[in-house]
Amino acid sequence: MRKLVSIALASILLIGVLAGCAGNKETGGNKDVDLKIWSFTDELKKPITKFEEKNGVKVELTIVPIADYPTKLKPVLESGVGAPDVFTGEIAFIKQWVDAGYWENLSEEPYSVEKQADKFVPYVFDLGKDKDGNVRAVSWQTTPGGIFYKRSIAKEVLGTDDPAEVGNMLSSMDKVFEVAEKMKAKGYKMFPDEGSIRWFAQGDNPQPWVNKDNELQLTDERINFMDYAKELRTNNYTALAPEWSPSWFEAMDKPIKVKEKGNEVETQVFSYVLPTWGLHSVLKTNVKETTGDWALTSGPTSYFWGGTWLGVYSKSKNKELAYKFVEMMTQDDEFLTEWAKETGDVLSYLPVTNKIKDDFSEEFLGGQNNYEFFLGQSEKIEPGIVTKYDQQIDTLYGSAVQQYAEGKKSKEEAIKEFYSKVKNAYPDINVPNK
Repeated sequence: MRKLVSIALASILLIGVLAGCAGNKETGGNKDVDLKIWSFTDELKKPITKFEEKNGVKVELTIVPIADYPTKLKPVLESGVGAPDVFTGEIAFIKQWVDAGYWENLSEEPYSVEKQADKFVPYVFDLGKDKDGNVRAVSWQTTPGGIFYKRSIAKEVLGTDDPAEVGNMLSSMDKVFEVAEKMKAKGYKMFPDEGSIRWFAQGDNPQPWVNKDNELQLTDERINFMDYAKELRTNNYTALAPEWSPSWFEAMDKPIKVKEKGNEVETQVFSYVLPTWGLHSVLKTNVKETTGDWALTSGPTSYFWGGTWLGVYSKSKNKELAYKFVEMMTQDDEFLTEWAKETGDVLSYLPVTNKIKDDFSEEFLGGQNNYEFFLGQSEKIEPGIVTKYDQQIDTLYGSAVQQYAEGKKSKEEAIKEFYSKVKNAYPDINVPNK
């Protein structure tokens, strides 16, 4: 998930990563290559270089922006013409792809990845399985989230900047609003916008959007989220800075101006709800003045956001070498130890994380061990809640929540329209008759 924002805005890149040569040769861009890999970020560039040096091979990496990735890759995989030997998948479409037959069955010999199940964070390993329980893709990372907050504001308003104490103050949505009111009294905003709390909408009852009976599940917890969002907006607890907007980034490092009751006022945002990669690819790349003034704690519930899986193309002619790369990325102790220490990427491979988790200290977070924190959060995430419908339904529900929060629709009207849009998008899903 690294460099998510820049990759999303980039044009299609073709990067040939070349080193020594060996193995079965293929022609790619007038240069002999042993292995072709497709991905939607540049995070595999350094691992590929390491793999080339270690195995004396040449690898060609094709990077396609995430917005175009599924539509560019699918026809290639179906035809087999110019197809990669290894390709990655993102959380938004992982469940569709594991069932599509594009990835090799890694539960079978000679891979037998199923035997490694207890060495991975459970929800991560589970997401790489198809509907029959066969492993099709594996991920080297886990992407749980937390709440990043500014220590100086916490000390001023809450009397402490200790992550454990602040976490206790944010351990339920009722408590979150108590803190938000204290922030408001001192002239601060709790979050950049209402969407910040969407990750807590599952509450303590995480359920998939669509159950095994193909029924849409709008749980009480998700409905409560509508009221929470409305309350944040009504009480001016946010800076009205939508995710990924210029003001959202700007508020990370300095005061911003917001309009309240027709007047323009200056304020600072106290906290951001972000996952593992949010630290390195969002906060650290946009913050200069407040480095070291940040800390990380838990919110009302655990959640995860994003992630990258990879597997072997089922029609590849280089499956042995292809799996060798997958194996290095997900199960190689030496490589993963170096990778984690160099990038801060939170690994899903427990034999390595258990050895290195105690030694991390993040200067950006005032010396806090964020690695240990995130691993603890990952253990609380329930497997089995991701469905192939999630990205679209999340978008539709987010729109419904926004309509209600902004006063454009009543809660009942927003929910009714949400049901209608889900049914239009997915006629096979059974929606409530309301």
